[in-house]
Amino acid sequence: MVKALLLAAVASGQGKTTVTAALARKLVRLGRRVRVFKCGPDFIDPMLLERASGAPVRSLDLWMVGKELCSLQLAQAAAEADVILIEGVMGLYDGTPSSADLAREFGVPVMAVIDAGAMAQTAGALVLGLRDYGPVEMAGVIANRVASEGHAKMVATSLRDIPLFATLPKQARSLPERHLGLVLPGEVNDIDQLLDELADQLVFDQAAWDSLRPVDLGAAPAATQTEPLLAGKTIAIARDAAFMFIYPANLDTLRALGATLKFFSPLADETVPAEADAVYLPGGYPELHAAQLSQAGNWQASIRAAHAAGMPIVAECGGMMAVADTLADQSGTVWKMAGLLPGAVAMQPRLAGLGSQGLPTPQGILRGHTFHYSKLATDVAPAAYTSKHPSAIQGEAWYRAGSLSASYFHAYFPSNPAASAALFLRSVI
Repeated sequence: MVKALLLAAVASGQGKTTVTAALARKLVRLGRRVRVFKCGPDFIDPMLLERASGAPVRSLDLWMVGKELCSLQLAQAAAEADVILIEGVMGLYDGTPSSADLAREFGVPVMAVIDAGAMAQTAGALVLGLRDYGPVEMAGVIANRVASEGHAKMVATSLRDIPLFATLPKQARSLPERHLGLVLPGEVNDIDQLLDELADQLVFDQAAWDSLRPVDLGAAPAATQTEPLLAGKTIAIARDAAFMFIYPANLDTLRALGATLKFFSPLADETVPAEADAVYLPGGYPELHAAQLSQAGNWQASIRAAHAAGMPIVAECGGMMAVADTLADQSGTVWKMAGLLPGAVAMQPRLAGLGSQGLPTPQGILRGHTFHYSKLATDVAPAAYTSKHPSAIQGEAWYRAGSLSASYFHAYFPSNPAASAALFLRSVI
């Protein structure tokens, strides 16, 4: 039994990540063992939440991750922690499945995060609607951007039988953002000071906390054994400020498949490791580092040589952008990239792709998602297309250029280890 909460809101932009990070840091400073999860596909929020809690943050999603692995991860966390916090995605009922579906599936009560900055008594109507629409078990409310003690009392009174669990005032400093979400924690020099400030500002009702019921998340089921389809293989993985959007579970899956992982930095002009049998170029922010990547001659020569030798190369989103012919950054400046995939990438002012998707493979559907602000113009005909979930509408193009597999699609490897292994073998989909 463990105290567990799913922190959710009426929409994005209410401060869920800020509040979850503040609560996690506050509980850690009070001596609690805290584990945090993030609903849905996301790379950036988990990095911040990991910094706030001091423990790894994994994804929970009933479709992409699957009920069985979600259950395994929650049960393992319950065996190691006093508190489990789950940050929801978008609004509480948005998506198929939604954060509310996850909360109901595992019996986790919901903590509503509301932006009270421009409301007072209407907060009650909002929260009661969130509770009753599903319905969900509503443990309480954390009100963000509260102006004063009097403001907090008006919000609390409006909630009727739902406790106001905590308040967070309007912040003089907020977590910085850019086009794909929050700025990465490693790029904020005083990130720990900022997290401590948020924890200090979170006015916490100890009696409400003590009244939270414990949740029984069950015993951890036995993990299924993964066939070592990549035994003896070394996979070179790009990892630096331009390539960091990778699910920790993907690395776990590659290791479970028997692969040895070797990390290298294209930004530092490091070459593909000599011992590599395959290369994985995950997403990230190549558009912010396009000038540096364009001048990384050693990196470009090595990835071209690997491609010419027929080495499997998997390039996801930002990884694909870095191996196109050119990349136009947000200012419109065009930079020469590695040139494995004929075509030009250009940043767009608006979101160009978003949502859960699945890639059909001979081994079955490989699940994942897409989220990007750039577009690729290419004459290369797609080898396949993903399918959007749940609409089944055609999704992202999946390109093959020699031994290169490239797409805006981010795969979640645990959803189909056999299909994931095939990407890194010379016989590929």
